[in-house]
Amino acid sequence: MKILILGAGKMGSFFTDLLSFEHETAVLEKDPKRMRFIYNALRMQQPEEVAAFAPELVINCVTLNYTLDAFREVFPYLPPACILADIASVKTHLKEFYEASGFRYVSTHPMFGPTFANLANLAKENTIIISEGDHLGRIFFKDLYAGLHLNICEYTFEEHDKTVAYSLGIPFASTIVFAAIMEHQDAPGTTFKRHMKIARGLFSEDDYLLTEILFNPRTPQQIERIQGELSALQDIISKRDSEAMKTYLKKIRGHIE
Repeated sequence: MKILILGAGKMGSFFTDLLSFEHETAVLEKDPKRMRFIYNALRMQQPEEVAAFAPELVINCVTLNYTLDAFREVFPYLPPACILADIASVKTHLKEFYEASGFRYVSTHPMFGPTFANLANLAKENTIIISEGDHLGRIFFKDLYAGLHLNICEYTFEEHDKTVAYSLGIPFASTIVFAAIMEHQDAPGTTFKRHMKIARGLFSEDDYLLTEILFNPRTPQQIERIQGELSALQDIISKRDSEAMKTYLKKIRGHIE
């Protein structure tokens, strides 16, 4: 298959490496420095170059802020039968965009990133494939992800954004708050060091990625849940209510078990 990757960032490079030995692969990236380590794939810097390549599948790996613009730039140069694909972490408005485009489409979200995941061994990681869209496109990604031994979940666009608001919005927001009030520790404990490792990993991510997750329209509801639990915990601590604390901790342990 002839596959065009839009963007040569972390995930764009990952998909290029993953696909380039079994498919004829090209990468469209305007910043030539990002393509320094791209090999076994055709490099492009201008959308006009796409026409001669005539891709059968386009995988959009740019940040969410530019996802739709990146698609629109290549639309005039795509064959009518080309399948569009994205790996966006928030799917708001994507379904409407795809349906108006006239192209077949498939949407997925690898629930792992280069910061924390071992890209050489993804057996314990998860990925989401949107159940709406082109059947053959979904089959392609199911086979691809199955080959990586990923756990595959299928959700609608709506279900995906609800899941992401919970599974990413809560830990992102909690880690940001931890970092916001953190003070230097000369002798940090094990728990503190583990939180620090998570915080450093999170803040090594692109600002746009963090913004994408936190600006998910469903994330504010999850932030309100965090605020509610903090208020409840603060009330128990202020009252030094041992029985209430015991009950509260028992409830929390039930959540994580």
